[in-house]
Amino acid sequence: MKLQTNQDLIVTIVNKGWSERVIKSSKAAGAEGGTILFARGTGVREKTSFLGISVEPEKEMILTIVPNSLTEKVLQAIVDGAGLEKPGAGIAFVLPLKAVAGICHLPPKAMSIDEVVCD
Repeated sequence: MKLQTNQDLIVTIVNKGWSERVIKSSKAAGAEGGTILFARGTGVREKTSFLGISVEPEKEMILTIVPNSLTEKVLQAIVDGAGLEKPGAGIAFVLPLKAVAGICHLPPKAMSIDEVVCD
């Protein structure tokens, strides 16, 4: 299997319910998809309580692998689409990936799993 070496991982952490905006924005900028994980927040803005009971806000973490040629465009689309410039809206950061395997593409006119191309 051929390993890809020109990929970045965009990690985005937002409040619960905002992941679809992140995915939609990233796809519009050229990303092919993402993985959504559920998490808890413990940041300085996360300290809340209800009737004296500490509440840990629920978060969604979106992992998006993109070619490094698209990283800046996709990251900016995520920042704009999720409003990450507002305090407490979330965070996004980029990690370079040393090697990636298993990214599969379905050509636009392909109709069966036999036509999938994995890099």
